[in-house]
Amino acid sequence: MNQILVTKKLYITPELKRKKKVYKANFILSVFFLIVLISVYIYAAYDRDKAEAMSQDILANAEAEQVDNTVVDSDVLIAVLNDTIDDGTEAPVVISNTNDSNHAKPKQQSQSGYTYVTDGKIVIPKLGIEYGILDGETDSEAETEELLKMSPVKFHGPELNTVGNYCIVGHNYRNKRFFSKVPTLVNGDIIQITDFTNNKMVEYKVYDKYIVVPDDVSCTSQNTNGRTEITLITCTDDSSQRWIIKARAI
Repeated sequence: MNQILVTKKLYITPELKRKKKVYKANFILSVFFLIVLISVYIYAAYDRDKAEAMSQDILANAEAEQVDNTVVDSDVLIAVLNDTIDDGTEAPVVISNTNDSNHAKPKQQSQSGYTYVTDGKIVIPKLGIEYGILDGETDSEAETEELLKMSPVKFHGPELNTVGNYCIVGHNYRNKRFFSKVPTLVNGDIIQITDFTNNKMVEYKVYDKYIVVPDDVSCTSQNTNGRTEITLITCTDDSSQRWIIKARAI
């Protein structure tokens, strides 16, 4: 009888103790990694919200600058004294109103010290998108990556709303911000581009959409047969490829 009355304590062998410690350690590590993942997600969401707010501030400031320049330009008179005429008399003074909105775009600096201008504005009514288009001073990869955190960026091409292919790259945050919803555009959708050199808005109609590998830059070709075009570029949801959306001025 005594031989079968074995206490519970005898079953807690060193191997069981080791396994218990391993399970406990794994549980603690799982909780730790879960907390880290939640923290990363919260920080990423905060970072995206911060980027959105910064982008809207940049656009608001650029548009305010446009208004200020228009007001100044409309009020300034320029007096030009011509050379003397052949008979020795002085040519008349010509006074003109500088109602030309053509002006230099003010330079700005990012937090990392990169210099850029806000080239213009992109509006996509279907997606509720409205952002400034930044143009970096050096067009380096590091500069572009920095500016992309702030707003869509000019990647390649001529001046806005001129003959050629103006290429704009934007982040896909897999939400409603920046260029995340751009891949949902279809042929016939409208994209509005305002350039801040002449404060002129041109409407473009989407005519093509496709995916390429990251190192395929054929979409930036300037061979447009004399047409004015834009190309929007953003990552696929898994960031392995690139969406290309082509649009042509109406």
